[in-house]
Amino acid sequence: MSIAEALAQAGAKSKGKRPQFLKDPQTEQVLAITMAVAQELAVMRERMDTIERLLDEKGVVTRDEIEEFQPTKYEAAERGLWTQEYLSRILRVVQQDAEAMAAGAEPTSEAVGKRFSKG
Repeated sequence: MSIAEALAQAGAKSKGKRPQFLKDPQTEQVLAITMAVAQELAVMRERMDTIERLLDEKGVVTRDEIEEFQPTKYEAAERGLWTQEYLSRILRVVQQDAEAMAAGAEPTSEAVGKRFSKG
């Protein structure tokens, strides 16, 4: 694959309209960028885990061994847990906001401060 083909494939647009979950399009863009970077980092973490495991086992690795590595069920579960914890940390603020809305949105500290300063 040529560099031009790789770049075209990486920038390919999905068919249909992009789903929008947030009111502000710019915030949606920042979230999309953040999640793309998070995905790349998670993939890099898995590759590093592969390299570390192969080095522990053999002391030396080849690129083919890295590409062909198949984690055991235990190793895949470890990776899955790491990924879930990682995504939870990244999306913590979104989750907390959703929980607050579901619980009847407690007032912010700013709102409480304004209420007491008027009194």
